[in-house]
Amino acid sequence: MEVEAKVIREGYLVKKGTMFNSWKAVWVVLLEDGIEVYSRKADGSPKGVLPLKGGSIVSPCLDYSKRTFVFKFRTAKNQDHYLQASHLEERDAWVKDMKRAIHFIEGGQKFARKSTRKSIRLPADINLGALYLSMKDPETGVKELKLQKEKKIFNHCFAGASVIDWLLSSNFVRNRREGILLAAALVCDGYIQPAEDRAKEAAEQIAENCFLDDSDAYYYFADSGFFSEGNSSDDEDVLKEEFRGVIIKQGCLLKQGDQDEPLGSVHLRSCVVTAADDHPDGKKSDVRGNLFEIITADEVHYLMQAATREELTEWIKVIKKVATSGK
Repeated sequence: MEVEAKVIREGYLVKKGTMFNSWKAVWVVLLEDGIEVYSRKADGSPKGVLPLKGGSIVSPCLDYSKRTFVFKFRTAKNQDHYLQASHLEERDAWVKDMKRAIHFIEGGQKFARKSTRKSIRLPADINLGALYLSMKDPETGVKELKLQKEKKIFNHCFAGASVIDWLLSSNFVRNRREGILLAAALVCDGYIQPAEDRAKEAAEQIAENCFLDDSDAYYYFADSGFFSEGNSSDDEDVLKEEFRGVIIKQGCLLKQGDQDEPLGSVHLRSCVVTAADDHPDGKKSDVRGNLFEIITADEVHYLMQAATREELTEWIKVIKKVATSGK
């Protein structure tokens, strides 16, 4: 009986077309042995599968200077596939997992977040997946915050010490030593990710020491909306807003649709936005130029048109900030 390949990571990325110079948002699933590419998250079958064996990755990829956070995956047959993430941490997370998957394939091993995972001695009744869900509970779990360190803002993250505090208060551990071991296991299995340099350095250590019980070491949930950025004046002005009815940008856009009357609002929280050189579904349209696509968190697709290329760039920049802002 064939064993189904383990899903390592999944999410929306922007992919360059293999035949035409167009970039479109696609749902990407990283498996232990390959990459599945879907037109939409809800699709039952992928439109393409890229085998990882013999592949290599270039990151950062500077082949397209006008696009940021691009990385290139080259297959064993020397076919290049360009993928673009929405922010730096997302790109680095994809690249790290893809490189690790390729490494394990070459060694004839099963994928593991950390090869020293077994060195952590945990009670037999500990279910890390269930623990992770408890930690993420919006009411009773570890609180995701916006923290600042050395002029850099970290959104949707939390301090290592707060994880141990929560484990103790929730009676999952008896003392901080046990808490560190349990948190280290969560890091090894990829449930918790290091957010800044100090936590990242610790994550590369042996399993039992890969987590820091420290208020100055930041972490985030693997599938959260975490992102960080420099504290520039423009970014700071936008981040100060909570995006609840506050006007961040306004102007005239053309939206594809069948009615002339307003259809309502577009919810931008956790959406994906990207420039669209052509209609995302390959359909012919009378509307050409300066197009961008928004895919909302509940899988609604919108196609918009800006008046100029400069307006297009500005709209995408602002929408990305809204999409990754606090919940």
